[in-house]
Amino acid sequence: MAQPVGVSDWQLYHNTRADQVLERCRDADIVVTNKVCLDQAILAALPELKFIAVAATGTNNIDLDACRAGNVRVVNATGYGTASVAEHALLLMLALSRKLPAYMAANQQQQWARSDFFCDLVAPMRTLDGKVLTLVGAGTLGNAVADRARAFGMQVVLAERPHAETIRPGYCAFEAALAQGDFVSLHCPLTDQTHELINSTTLALMKPMAILINTGRGALVNEADLLAALSTGQLAGAGLDVAATEPPAADQLIWQLAARDNVLLTPHIAWAADEAMNNLITQINDKIGQYIAHHHNPGEHAAPVGL
Repeated sequence: MAQPVGVSDWQLYHNTRADQVLERCRDADIVVTNKVCLDQAILAALPELKFIAVAATGTNNIDLDACRAGNVRVVNATGYGTASVAEHALLLMLALSRKLPAYMAANQQQQWARSDFFCDLVAPMRTLDGKVLTLVGAGTLGNAVADRARAFGMQVVLAERPHAETIRPGYCAFEAALAQGDFVSLHCPLTDQTHELINSTTLALMKPMAILINTGRGALVNEADLLAALSTGQLAGAGLDVAATEPPAADQLIWQLAARDNVLLTPHIAWAADEAMNNLITQINDKIGQYIAHHHNPGEHAAPVGL
């Protein structure tokens, strides 16, 4: 990340352990962070801190109540990766529908060279055209996926929140929406209400030929229940860009999922197109610049730290 405008003293750390946070932030006016926990105890020990810029959308690693009490302003990045994530969700749908991993594996063995025909039909394939896409979460990301899905000829169904007393116009009851989907794509935030929203009960509502797509948060899905559903043929496939624990250790369940030929796993990189990263950096730099312009006197310098 480039040094923000108006900053004279800038220190960048590419990776920060929990036991390094306090020492690295001790003299900072501004902290730029992502996935590093700034809890009440740490914030209380940083009297110079005035501004936290989260280089991501989620602020769950920051004690916002403690920031309010200490008059520390917190900003985040929003909407920077919408196109990147939406395209990745469609990529997973296409790759699984067209059985791309199987065809790439066959090509590695030059299987086509031994074909008796002009083509090498390794595995049956399906189109996206005419299929139903159920979206769980219809915010900015969900709507971006919907726009791209419609361009492929898909019918989009918006799932209402589970256990909702009323159904909003344009939405479908949660259980009915899951039952309709040839693809079910998750774009809702991770909360106490959505934790393991996809589990044995909700998986049982889906079509046996349905494919689950998760580019949201790993804990939206009970991975053991998903593995069972895929193993028994209750579900046709899954495209996952996230895991319940990140990074996942070698013995984590996600690797059993990844080993299946009907699962495509990418390492939480749906957001990470170059354009999205540039959007994020520009947005964070602009917000730091705005803060300095409005809260610092002429000639006064801020000392940020990037974790």
